[in-house]
Amino acid sequence: MSDTPGLAIRPATEADLPAIVAMLADDPLGATRESPQDLAPYRAALARLTGDPNQHLVVAVRADRVVGTLQLTIVPGLSRKGATRSIIEGVRVHADERGSGLGTRFIEWAVEKSRAEECSLVQLTSDVTRTDAHRFYERLGFTASHVGFKLQL
Repeated sequence: MSDTPGLAIRPATEADLPAIVAMLADDPLGATRESPQDLAPYRAALARLTGDPNQHLVVAVRADRVVGTLQLTIVPGLSRKGATRSIIEGVRVHADERGSGLGTRFIEWAVEKSRAEECSLVQLTSDVTRTDAHRFYERLGFTASHVGFKLQL
């Protein structure tokens, strides 16, 4: 497990939304799809997430400051002999914290939580343009084993 002194990972609250949305918007892809000036849709999404026991939206906090976020979704299924899997989404680390070990600690947390939830597989997707992120996930043991598809609705 990575050593990240002074770091706490805890469930996200409504008070964390401005910091979370700012991190989601702080990259070329997020800048085109996020709206930090209007938190209403994010509040509604947080209410849906907190009402679902299979959703874990968490933040990393250091010195009373939100410095990272991720969402872990637990998905029961029939394939793989009825296996439960988890999906890691929306991983963001504040620009000031990149290279600090926080990203590694976050993924370790998600894997530990997945084991505790009796998942047999952890999966994630990463935009094809995020080559640094791909190297990061591969370094942590993830393999690029599938091709992903999306349909915008």
